[in-house]
Amino acid sequence: MDVQAITKYARMSHQKVSEITRQIQGMSVAHALDVLQFTPRKSARIVLKTLRSAVANAENNANMAADTLVVKEAVVGTGPTFKRWKASARGMAAPRLRRTCHVKIVVAEVPRRAPGAAPAPKAAAKAENKPAEAVKPEQK
Repeated sequence: MDVQAITKYARMSHQKVSEITRQIQGMSVAHALDVLQFTPRKSARIVLKTLRSAVANAENNANMAADTLVVKEAVVGTGPTFKRWKASARGMAAPRLRRTCHVKIVVAEVPRRAPGAAPAPKAAAKAENKPAEAVKPEQK
């Protein structure tokens, strides 16, 4: 089961936030939290807050254990842009674009294996899907 958290209208451009979200995709939640805590960027704080919210949603609403969660998806979309003006030289005005973004993080639970259990046999699965051998044409 997947659980998500969304932060809307974060006051940062989506390019800056997407650099951080690309780093944590596929990581375990514990490792992703460590990476985000020690990344010295404002965008890392926004993603960290969203990830903590997703973990809390998984624990409280879906009864999942936090140590079995992985970051399945971390997506950043553009939000509305605030158009502002600033006075510039010679009585003119220069535009300032205040960009926003929406951060969506999806966490999923990885099933635990019993201690000492063998991984799923891959060789048997490959043998079943083995293609038939090609028949060579007879040479004249």
